[in-house]
Amino acid sequence: MPLARSLSITSLNGLPQWEDDDLPVEDLLLFEVSWEVTHKVGGIYTVIQSKAKTTADEWGENYFLIGPYFEQNVKTQVELCEPPNAAVKKAMDNMKSQGCQVFFGRWLIEGSPYVLLFDIGSAAWNLDRWKGEFWDASNIGIPYHDQEANDAVIFGSLTAWFLKELSCQFEDKPNIIAHFHEWQAGVGLILARSQKLPVATIFTTHATLLGRYLCAASIDFYNNLDHFDIDKEAGERQIYHRYCMERASVHCAHVFTTVSQITATEAEHMLKRTPDVVTPNGLNVKKFSAMHEFQNLHSMYKARIQEFIRGHFYGHLDFDLEKTLFFFIAGRYEFSNKGADMFLEALSRLNFLLRVHKTDVTVVVFFIMPAKTNNFNVETLKGQAVRKQLWDTAQFVKEKFGKKLYNALLKGEIPDLNKILDRDDITIMKRAIYSTERHCLPPVTTHNMIDDGNDPILNTIRRIGLFNNRTDRVKVILHPEFLSSTSPLLPLDYEEFVRGCNLGVFPSYYEPWGYTPAECTVMGIPSVTTNLSGFGCFMQEHVSDPAAYGIYIVDRRFRSPDESCNQLTQFLYGFCQQSLRQRIIQRNRTERLSDLLDWRYLGRYYMHARHLALSRTFPDKFEMDPSAPPKTEGFRYPRPSSVPPSPSVSQHSSPQHSEAEDEDEDERYDEDEEAERDRQNIKSPFSLGALPQGKKKQHGEYRN
Repeated sequence: MPLARSLSITSLNGLPQWEDDDLPVEDLLLFEVSWEVTHKVGGIYTVIQSKAKTTADEWGENYFLIGPYFEQNVKTQVELCEPPNAAVKKAMDNMKSQGCQVFFGRWLIEGSPYVLLFDIGSAAWNLDRWKGEFWDASNIGIPYHDQEANDAVIFGSLTAWFLKELSCQFEDKPNIIAHFHEWQAGVGLILARSQKLPVATIFTTHATLLGRYLCAASIDFYNNLDHFDIDKEAGERQIYHRYCMERASVHCAHVFTTVSQITATEAEHMLKRTPDVVTPNGLNVKKFSAMHEFQNLHSMYKARIQEFIRGHFYGHLDFDLEKTLFFFIAGRYEFSNKGADMFLEALSRLNFLLRVHKTDVTVVVFFIMPAKTNNFNVETLKGQAVRKQLWDTAQFVKEKFGKKLYNALLKGEIPDLNKILDRDDITIMKRAIYSTERHCLPPVTTHNMIDDGNDPILNTIRRIGLFNNRTDRVKVILHPEFLSSTSPLLPLDYEEFVRGCNLGVFPSYYEPWGYTPAECTVMGIPSVTTNLSGFGCFMQEHVSDPAAYGIYIVDRRFRSPDESCNQLTQFLYGFCQQSLRQRIIQRNRTERLSDLLDWRYLGRYYMHARHLALSRTFPDKFEMDPSAPPKTEGFRYPRPSSVPPSPSVSQHSSPQHSEAEDEDEDERYDEDEEAERDRQNIKSPFSLGALPQGKKKQHGEYRN
């Protein structure tokens, strides 16, 4: 038996390398397979798209993504080209010769990775045969009416076919790693293993099918994980075949990973396998060269949101926009899973607190959750038209006023202000004021909802009575459509909108990771999350006092729903009590946490999973240090030095917190000193470049 090769961390072009050179490193190919390659459906698209640059830096030309072909996506996102790898090209040609349409090109995102796209429609005539082969391999039957599952069988069969054509060209050299994401791609993994292809396989679940369904049914999920009859629950929800596809993929993979520890616990009970590696989701973090540039962007986009508010609340704009805070929740319209139910209840309680204490702060809350609509409603569009009309009127009067004032000053006269504004000007202004008279309340939704009588958000708003009355200190706006800079209503992209808000609120009950609060963090916007989200658990592990850094974590696991709602309300009320300077300080701290979420740091977990898959698949050729799993021990942000020892300051539990404490914190605060201390607390991401000659690292040396 040949000596096993020892995996090292970095080498030329960042590719894994071995002590023995019998196998050229250029021969090792990495394929990532997902239904969301170039095709945005949910959060997996963000994972793959954002991770592509780091992976491409590591693997270079040997990194490929496999996904489904959709003509519109390819036209706008892919630059078609010929495969540079001869083996890949030959495998594609073999498939094309048998009637399968395969497309190859570069995905036009950061990192420009190669993509291999299968046209599902061109191969659909094989569906019955492939379903039979899948039954022979797994004893899983697919109902004819489940279009998504049928597409998964075609996509998986094409993937396995390609891997077989490719592996046949390499004789006995183990040089392919295939990483499959979610059950839609899992059929390819199951077939590859049943055909005994020499491929190292990894399967990542970003959320379990059954977990999402059970949580949506308002079941006490996490406290009853070990009590569910899994087969019965899946059968009752008519997803038994999908659940079997997911579970078979998990058990067939050489390495199984999940995106967070909370999902690892869930997978252990739902899928009956403990994950080998937890691979947290990251983002490509871009730091501004100028200090506090993100603060300037916050001010700029906040002003754009204020313009929308002026139009939406015309005739009822009796609150000070400079003392108005913008909160938001965004994501898939899953009313209970995303915590929209708890958020609305907390807003009702927050409204009561703000009114009782007669605060001058107003909170405007946006719900950015797509739903079925019949386009914008007339009242919302009218508001923006009225705002523009008032602006034009003000500009016209200002111009006339300015000319008269200028002429008077040229003559050396102090103008009579009563004469500068003539009767026509007064008439124009009166007409403009009369046009703002409103005989109805500002709408709580920007669109005409289809079947609004059964919409859970609108029904809850009706129940708690948040109708945007003048006396309400909390105003609610439901925007049931993704944001776009081309919108005639709120012309902002999602990132611009987030930067303009003060707080993102995501009190999710089921959130395997949580990209929305993570995106807030890298943009320097504080957010609310929970200890049932992967992001919240990750922050609890790495930050001593998350609230001081603008990460408020609601306990939804060990408290009753009412207690959790009260805790969320106190977080929101405490945030409303902060001064402008305190919010600026907190945004600075929040933005500094972005280093934690950078793929340059988190990519090491995926690297470990790939090395583990190689050593398990080909143990006679590859080995790795058993102590190799990446650790985060000693990697923890301490409480900021300017925050007093008492935890009550970072999260006020009552309106009577001491103003002296706030002043003390301001006096102690030194941005540069705190930033330098935080920089020292995070370990530098390991280099993906070449190591100096003779200094080859063994796998596991990058541990903290």
